[in-house]
Amino acid sequence: QDYIKNRFKSDHSKHFWRCSETPNVILMLMDANLQSMHVGAVMRKVKSRTWKKQRYFRLQDDCATIWYKSKKAGNAHSTFSISDVEAIREGHQSEVLLSIAGEFPADRCFTLVFRGRRNNLDLVAESAEEAQSWVKGMRKLIESLENMDEQEKLDQWISDWFKKADKNGDGRMNFKEMLFKFSSNICAILCTLQKADKSQSGTLEDDEFVLFYKMLTQREEVNKIFQEYSSDGQTLSLRDLEEFLREGQLEQERVQEHAMELIERYEPSDTAKTRQAMTIDGFLMYLLSSEGSVFKPAMQQLYQDMSQPLCHYFISSSHNTYLMGDQFRGSSSVEAYIRALKRGCRCVEVDSWDGPNGEPVVYHGHTFTSKILFRDVITVIGNYAFKTSQYPVILSIENHCSVEQQRTMALHLTRILGDKLLRNTLEGKAYSGLPSPEDLKGKILLKGKKIGGLEESLSGVVEDSLAAEVSDEDDAAEIDEENDIVRRRPKKSKQRLSKELSDCVVYCKSVRFNSFKHSSVHSKFYEISSFTESKAKKHIKDAGAEFVHHNARQLTRVYPNGIRTDSSNFNPQEMWNAGCQIVALNVQTASTEMDLNDGLFSQNGRCGYVLKPAFMRSMEKQFDPDHPETQDGYRPVKLAVEVISGQQLPKVNLKEGSIVDPLVRLEIHGVLKDQAKQETRYIDNNGFNPVWRETLKFTIHVPELALVRFVVEDHDKTSKNDFIGQYTLPFSCIQQGYRHIHLLSKDGTSIPPSSLFVHIRIKEGT
Repeated sequence: QDYIKNRFKSDHSKHFWRCSETPNVILMLMDANLQSMHVGAVMRKVKSRTWKKQRYFRLQDDCATIWYKSKKAGNAHSTFSISDVEAIREGHQSEVLLSIAGEFPADRCFTLVFRGRRNNLDLVAESAEEAQSWVKGMRKLIESLENMDEQEKLDQWISDWFKKADKNGDGRMNFKEMLFKFSSNICAILCTLQKADKSQSGTLEDDEFVLFYKMLTQREEVNKIFQEYSSDGQTLSLRDLEEFLREGQLEQERVQEHAMELIERYEPSDTAKTRQAMTIDGFLMYLLSSEGSVFKPAMQQLYQDMSQPLCHYFISSSHNTYLMGDQFRGSSSVEAYIRALKRGCRCVEVDSWDGPNGEPVVYHGHTFTSKILFRDVITVIGNYAFKTSQYPVILSIENHCSVEQQRTMALHLTRILGDKLLRNTLEGKAYSGLPSPEDLKGKILLKGKKIGGLEESLSGVVEDSLAAEVSDEDDAAEIDEENDIVRRRPKKSKQRLSKELSDCVVYCKSVRFNSFKHSSVHSKFYEISSFTESKAKKHIKDAGAEFVHHNARQLTRVYPNGIRTDSSNFNPQEMWNAGCQIVALNVQTASTEMDLNDGLFSQNGRCGYVLKPAFMRSMEKQFDPDHPETQDGYRPVKLAVEVISGQQLPKVNLKEGSIVDPLVRLEIHGVLKDQAKQETRYIDNNGFNPVWRETLKFTIHVPELALVRFVVEDHDKTSKNDFIGQYTLPFSCIQQGYRHIHLLSKDGTSIPPSSLFVHIRIKEGT
């Protein structure tokens, strides 16, 4: 128990359970900026040019929460967790702060960027020194949280709940107040509380808390595995650990060397380390680490060949990127571009229209969406294009502007982006095919209409302008016959394309699609066609193998039907199955489809490019997504997942008396033959440490294209189940053996310490 006592030391003059040894509290004792934040400051919270109100902000004692209130609000106050903050931006780096740039200098302004889809918090400090104190302090706290291991995250979670239970601040935890906080069987928790309450006072204090913590975090299922492999019942010797790695984790290479590395890395006891052994604490720390997670660590790094032509990659892509909400009345914002680029999108969309004072604007035409300046969009893209990934960004221009404002667009593109904008073919790559992501590192490519082709551009023989449909698509007009209940717009009239804007297009010339036969004869490697989801589905159904072949030699973009005015998404997996590279989704909308997108692009360093399987890149081979068994080298595999247990699943229904009844669903997303799902039974009244021990089995015919999605729901007998958390990853990135799956929220953000514990086995099928 000394280990636990050291983590949660008594302090009888204050709260005995205060985490006086957690990293952030230690930081505050040593850091002047954090001490200043703890004292607090009055700052302006800014929502618009006219809404600027003073609020008192203060870092709480736990160094994990910011508390703030209005002077006029009486006792009412608000809080947010440091763990919810993704980044700090200094100066006028938001639309709101830019709008008041003339009123408040940049050195007093900063923005807190929250994880997921939550709105930013724009603040103005009373002085530049105070702003710097908060910026530096917040960054230090965020860095400290990001460096926590899973055990420290669990400690923090337990500490947070206990603090919420101490309503009167007397350093004791009241049973009744505590019970409401747990997503578990009240009788079981009460029984544990009573066992720990040696003084029978109805509260926990000092050593009673230590005992309760130990009982609460006991992992019987992990202990059982530990005992199974331990020779002496106390530790895992080096030989025991090797046996576990071979039999439990199904490892075959470098087993002894890996076992020694694990002891050195995760064993907290120096005595055990000296004996080359691992205790139960070290064993659990390993299983909770990134090495013990379901995702192969090597595949989270940049591991793929990045020297193939662009058309050989799936490319993370956003549709109508400027929108923060729906397609009809949603607000347009440069913030939407920042979020898309920060999450790894490598293709973003800009719909440009004639604006006042000769300045083009960006918005969803013929709707009530708000307008933003084209030059502001390009400025933000230039600033954020390569913060997450150095690989190329494709700027998909939907051009609805007059020739005069097209020239203004070209001027902004060249002046703002400078050398980042690709203006010419790469040396030696003029006629030999598309360049690779590696060739194009740090470059922004324009996708749009072009006068003539690369050949004419290189020869210098190009008309000054071209009468053509300058826009490649018009989302709300592209509605299939089956949806003709929506009023169609008038047919687009032909409009002239300026040479200046045309010259900015090099390798991504937008063209109308005729047929696969026509494309195979006439299309150039630098041409790209766009399809609505419905048209793409029709081509896949009618000629799936031809579509795959088409996508092996040139780029294809697929975007949502115009009827999706709510910014919902289509299933991207169907498009990836046909080799479509640029599958544009409404990234602002949390959905299963975005989980799949995030899952696919979570590999390869999250660089936004994923190399397609070899059979989808070959011009000699034919792959039919509807008939994978006809493929050369067809080898299905068997996947068996034993869902063992869950840990600290959050309550989704906060009504008093509501307790989680969790179940786990495993979904396979891939070619049609692989689409499948199975689920466990639900566990009554236990979200804290449910145990299932159920095995779900699948046959996967095309593992190279499959995604695996783990979903946890709260079972409801009378209505739809409530979503608790999920985790999606490529099948090819799965680690076998005993693994933890660290769950994500609906927004795709982590919800520590919530996890699943599973055992995974993959075998070749027959």
